[in-house]
Amino acid sequence: MKILISACLLGEDVRYDGENSSIAYGANFTFAQKELFMDILCDNEIYSFCPEVSGGLPIPREPAEIISLTKPFIIKNKEGEDVTINFLLGAKNALDLCQKEGISVALLKANSPSCGNKNIYDGSFSGNLIPGEGITAKLLNENGIKIFNEKELLELSKFLKKR
Repeated sequence: MKILISACLLGEDVRYDGENSSIAYGANFTFAQKELFMDILCDNEIYSFCPEVSGGLPIPREPAEIISLTKPFIIKNKEGEDVTINFLLGAKNALDLCQKEGISVALLKANSPSCGNKNIYDGSFSGNLIPGEGITAKLLNENGIKIFNEKELLELSKFLKKR
């Protein structure tokens, strides 16, 4: 199966801080989780993607959070600069890739203003999480693409086995 995966989860240094969130090398993952992740990579066709970079933001960049969860969306970085258009372009690029390649499932970075599928930061840059979806996760979900985050590897694996 074709899977869109956040580039940072694959070990690419594309996060806002110039680092990555590698599952394979991450200290926050158990050996069993890493093994499951590697099985998913080996058994499927992987498409690495970072919507923020695709939307034109640099590496590194100021952290950004969603200020308004409803249209018109507002996303600002920590310096107060409006980066909404970059996030919207990145989300559209992710959807275009999924539609072009027939990708129907994605593994995205939890809590990200682009990729979070369950929670996102509240817009105050204080580290507080609230229920919500990042801009890319929301657009993909609205277009029928099943979204998982790195904390849901077991659920993703079960989903893939049913297909």
